[in-house]
Amino acid sequence: MRLVHSIALSFALAAATIAAAAQQPKSPVTITPSADTAAPHTWTTEQILTCTVSDCWQLSGKNETTFFNIIQQLAEISAQTRGLTLPDDAAAGQRTGEYIKAKAHTDHGQLLYAIVDAAIRKVGTRPTATGTK
Repeated sequence: MRLVHSIALSFALAAATIAAAAQQPKSPVTITPSADTAAPHTWTTEQILTCTVSDCWQLSGKNETTFFNIIQQLAEISAQTRGLTLPDDAAAGQRTGEYIKAKAHTDHGQLLYAIVDAAIRKVGTRPTATGTK
């Protein structure tokens, strides 16, 4: 869980940069931005898997918390799909967040999932088999 919180801190710093550079036409998707992380969202998994950094920023309603919710969902999808366990380590979370922030900042046209997936592959570990001889 610390990984998630550290990523959140990194994205809070990066959101202003993304907002300034992501000045593309609005997505036809409507979402009500909310600071409440438990608030329901209107995007589908298929949408966020195929959205660019800029598209996801638009999809989030240009809301940092909502944008981070998208990143969290993508991170969970990546870790689960690849069978990886994410470390419960603040330093690993900070490195992951910095990596995502740097990659998202350099190319707003890149698929956000590709960036998040690359970050998760860097920090995730395969579970060890217990009880094997």
